[in-house]
Amino acid sequence: MTARGAGDSPSLQFLGAAGTVTGSKFLVRSGGRQVLLDCGLFQGLRELRLRNWEPRFDGAAIDAVVLSHAHVDHSGALPVLVKGGFRGRVHCTAGTADLLEVLLRDAAKLQEEEARAANRYGYSKHDPALPLFTTEDAEHALSRVVAHAYEKPFAVVPGVTAVLRRAGHILGAATVELRLTDVSPPATLVFSGDLGRWDRPIMRDPELVAGADVVLVESTYGDRTHATNPVEELARVVREAAGRGGALLIPAFAVGRTQELLWLLRELEEADRIPSLPVFVDSPMAIDVTGIYGRHPEDLDAAFKGRLGRGGAPLRCRDLTLVRDAAASKALNARTGPLIVIAGSGMATGGRILHHLKMRLPDTRTTVLLPGFQAEGTRGRALAEGAPSVRIHGQVIPVRARVATLDGLSAHADRNELLRWLRGFERPPRMTYVVHGEPHAARSLADAVRAQLGWAVAVAEDDAVVPLAG
Repeated sequence: MTARGAGDSPSLQFLGAAGTVTGSKFLVRSGGRQVLLDCGLFQGLRELRLRNWEPRFDGAAIDAVVLSHAHVDHSGALPVLVKGGFRGRVHCTAGTADLLEVLLRDAAKLQEEEARAANRYGYSKHDPALPLFTTEDAEHALSRVVAHAYEKPFAVVPGVTAVLRRAGHILGAATVELRLTDVSPPATLVFSGDLGRWDRPIMRDPELVAGADVVLVESTYGDRTHATNPVEELARVVREAAGRGGALLIPAFAVGRTQELLWLLRELEEADRIPSLPVFVDSPMAIDVTGIYGRHPEDLDAAFKGRLGRGGAPLRCRDLTLVRDAAASKALNARTGPLIVIAGSGMATGGRILHHLKMRLPDTRTTVLLPGFQAEGTRGRALAEGAPSVRIHGQVIPVRARVATLDGLSAHADRNELLRWLRGFERPPRMTYVVHGEPHAARSLADAVRAQLGWAVAVAEDDAVVPLAG
């Protein structure tokens, strides 16, 4: 599968999301140019997070970046790249560009706050603890961003053009086609990004791609299929949480998951399938992101646009409170009785959800709902696997709350949906590499591609260099 020297022919190097779900980074070399496909942070296991501090390439040598979408495991290392000397352009969709304005600034703020907290409470091995990047670094990264429309080719660098198509994962998410025109014959690389799902609320369906020489396909859920009716499971969890008389805590990503939960909770209320509980969105970032949705009708499905057009509020429950300031967030811990708190981060690795978990996990009346994939090494994964305690802010917190999972709400395509997207190619690619998945999931999808499609396929290996021209 691998070749260790890039040589003069076009090549692709896996610098992240190979053997793991996070840290999406793929380096394309062609015609003396270097293009980085995604620039994400590693999350989860400590050994992965340490890689964020050890970039394996020279930022100043990268000529351009093309992003699939704005989630931080695909975009969050942009400030680090700029800090390392990158002065090229970052290409993405208009929706992604707007989300980056929120996500990168928030990520920088969290980095700075965590460094200050580590220095204050002395739980870092480094003295002083420093942020991975600062707000200034994030602003410099944002100044490099250029937005493009879907399905319209654009020049990335001389000899490389790109086309972005809807991936249906979150607002602005795209599949990426890179066409290398400085080789004969030209070569085409297509990256699925994080592929979304068909017939899901809010987002338009993923778009198919006609052809490619090399395909990179994600495999987050490459070893399983989603539950057929997650909405009924959500309704059941809400009803049971209300019956227990305690809080329902939902760690949720600010982009995508929070908005889908609000849409579904409103629909369930209107259908009288759940009681109307007080709902608190305790995330300034999620509040800002929700406001961006109305600016991007190109990403929204007919039902969402229809409700907007009729003057409705698609993402507003009957008793909804948007919590921005920290004092109001802390005050939620004093509230009693049934309520729903939606807060980041989605895998409970940081953000305001940690304060709520810290206070309420020991309470048997509390319910924690994990509405999506929880990466290895995260608190969310530990809770999903039944850990009797978790460590939060240096303290061991006992888990007496009920923990429920709801994988069916995932914004990631499952194995059948990934295969559906791959079947859209009009001819088999010369090679397919499976990325962005834990080892078992990646191997399982590769086996399915080989058995059902008959394609040449391999699981990507970290740091490997593979040819792009046949």
